Amino acid sequence: MEAASLATLRELTAIVTAKGYGRDMLYRDREAHYVFLRYWKSEEARQAALEDPDMQRCWARLGNEIQIVRVYETLTEIPLDGPK
Repeated sequence: MEAASLATLRELTAIVTAKGYGRDMLYRDREAHYVFLRYWKSEEARQAALEDPDMQRCWARLGNEIQIVRVYETLTEIPLDGPK
């Protein structure tokens, strides 16, 4: 189902971009595991996307196409430049 899931991820990304929710990135490791990241424009954009029927439809389909190992709703950035 790799081709179908990649098509669904492309559809999700197109919705996110078209509606200005943020931006998506997809990575694959050497064992062919995928890591999908979404950078939200704002907390309001994230909330709107959660309620968006187009987004909900894609996530429901994707849930039947792939095994989702873990979902992190939010992450905290750790600055690498540190105190000066």
